Amino acid sequence: MKIELVSPFHYTYAPMLLGGILKDEGFDVEISNTLTRKSAEIILLSLYSTLHLIDKDIKNFIQKNKGKEIIVGGPISTCPEMVLEELPVDTVVVGEGEETILDILNDGISEDIKGVAFLEDGDVIKTPPKPVSNIDRPIPLIPDDIRNENIRGANVYIETHRGCIGNCGFCQVPRYFGRKIRSRSIENILEEVKAFKEKGCNRIAISGGTESLYGFDKKINNPALIELLQGISEIMGKKGVSAPDLRVDYINDEVLDAIRDYTIGWVFFGIESGSDRILKRMRKGVTVEKCFQGVEMAKEHGLNVAACFIVGYPGEEEEDFEETKNFMEEAMLHDFFVSIAEPIPKTPLAEEVLSMDTDENTVFKKHEGKYRVYGLTEAEARFFDLSLCGETNKFFSRIVDQNLFEIYLNAARKEGDDTRKITELLFKHKSSC
Repeated sequence: MKIELVSPFHYTYAPMLLGGILKDEGFDVEISNTLTRKSAEIILLSLYSTLHLIDKDIKNFIQKNKGKEIIVGGPISTCPEMVLEELPVDTVVVGEGEETILDILNDGISEDIKGVAFLEDGDVIKTPPKPVSNIDRPIPLIPDDIRNENIRGANVYIETHRGCIGNCGFCQVPRYFGRKIRSRSIENILEEVKAFKEKGCNRIAISGGTESLYGFDKKINNPALIELLQGISEIMGKKGVSAPDLRVDYINDEVLDAIRDYTIGWVFFGIESGSDRILKRMRKGVTVEKCFQGVEMAKEHGLNVAACFIVGYPGEEEEDFEETKNFMEEAMLHDFFVSIAEPIPKTPLAEEVLSMDTDENTVFKKHEGKYRVYGLTEAEARFFDLSLCGETNKFFSRIVDQNLFEIYLNAARKEGDDTRKITELLFKHKSSC
């Protein structure tokens, strides 16, 4: 029985992880990122974006492979009813899929298997997820061309732990993996890093949500993370390690020194907003003052600081947006990322968006301000305006020439279009999502 793992467009970590487990169990398994007709009898399709459900290339791929058993998994599985209604596939693996996939391959689909959803006589049959207790695992199935992958500057994001103690309303991690932290052993992670290095990876980013939660304890004294960073750096070299995602409220001097000494020297904070009112609505659990403190603390340790911001969050008023621009101006970040609030299924943000009329939603509401000549929505205009603000207020600022202006204008339009498509899809499946 031949199995093909398909990770559309990019090699993402989850199918590589699953491929390693299946190979270790003796299955004949391959991995690809191309949407062509496959020779395998079973296709495991890993979907990581809600937009995948309406992607024409993915729909065509499923049609090309009609008659084969196609099993879908990934973050999109939080709303399996929507997947089954949008895509003609056999099964959706709900939640963490390692053990569930083995059960399916060994015993076939049935209500006795935890973590599955499938159609039976037109009705959706869904069983409760099956969380994995021990997340140490065999070496992933690493593609031979992994060195060509580039995801925010890294060839791969490896998982160090699962779960998040936070409760951000826009984030899927605590809903998907739970709020209890489950960390892999350092030995297991380093063995995996060596394998990626041997396959040609030049840079590895460590992930798992917020990496400072690896080996987490309530004193925020984390020698496990420091030892891990040192170990990865000894294998990859300092320039080959990135530790991208941190919360401002879970850092300390030792962790920041380790990031400076054992990685490329960047930290990425999820600031999201410069308004305390919106941070509260987002359930971030931090204040603007705490965000400023985190940025300054990281700079004091010689780190470059980037931050993520979200615009168009439900309830965001013009005053809130201006406060976010003020934060950018005062923080003098080394880099930044802006996004429009995306309602990921089964998150509090999605629930809030579904409770609103579209004419109240800034993703649909026409912008009547200084950028109205460009035909933007209010959320798109805020994305565009904040991006320009970020460039001119960087630690090393850039002049916004016509080329950069057009890049951000097009990015704003695409971000708005994608978010509208996702919102409309959720409204279409409102009863289940």
